[in-house]
Amino acid sequence: MCFLILFAIFAFATCGGYSGGLRLSVDCVNKTESNLSIDIAFAYPFRLHQVTFEVPTCEGKERQKLALIGDSSSSAEFFVTVAVFAFLYSLAATVVYIFFQNKYRENNRGPLIDFIVTVVFSFLWLVGSSAWAKGLSDVKVATDPKEVLLLMSACKQPSNKCMAIHSPVMSSLNTSVVFGFLNFILWAGNIWFVFKETGWHSSGQRYLSDPMEKHSSSYNQGGYNQDSYGSSSGYSQQASLGPSSDEFGQQPTGPTSFTNQI
Repeated sequence: MCFLILFAIFAFATCGGYSGGLRLSVDCVNKTESNLSIDIAFAYPFRLHQVTFEVPTCEGKERQKLALIGDSSSSAEFFVTVAVFAFLYSLAATVVYIFFQNKYRENNRGPLIDFIVTVVFSFLWLVGSSAWAKGLSDVKVATDPKEVLLLMSACKQPSNKCMAIHSPVMSSLNTSVVFGFLNFILWAGNIWFVFKETGWHSSGQRYLSDPMEKHSSSYNQGGYNQDSYGSSSGYSQQASLGPSSDEFGQQPTGPTSFTNQI
């Protein structure tokens, strides 16, 4: 449970706390119109279409107001929301496991609720991580300096020089996607352990054990009948052997008496 709490914290911290930016330069033929340091900052929740900036047109002192392309706020906010609620539930479940173990197992209601919630969070982590991975891909494309330079009219003129000075660092966002899928693996693997605490698992074991007990009891009864039958037949054989041995012992008396008579 501690891993669920820590991984959830890492997931929403690396995504929800992100802020980055890029820096461009536009060098016009007329140096007075150039701007060699154009800073463009963006952050969570990545509503890039609301990020505006001004660039020179290299046609006098006129400025061109542009905005980034794209909006990945829905996938990012959904991912962070799942992470926050997973953290809160894991924290509450830890408290219940430690201090309210008897109430947790009462009427088997606690394990069943825990099992259902675990399945739901496993599904949400899979959907949220997949959606955020796609959203992050869109953010990388929209904040690529080469793509941003294509939006500027001054950069379409060969006489002007446009360059990317600084690109955004996406390492923490990449880490958030990794932690998202790790959370899915942890929650999906935890389904089995929570299922073992429910009554469904114990009832299934009883169902499997009852036929085995019946089969073993019937086998023992059959063995007992065979033993009793074997003992009775042995006793009858001993009884039948008794008289034959007596008769066999009486056979020498006949010829002896006949000799005496002679």
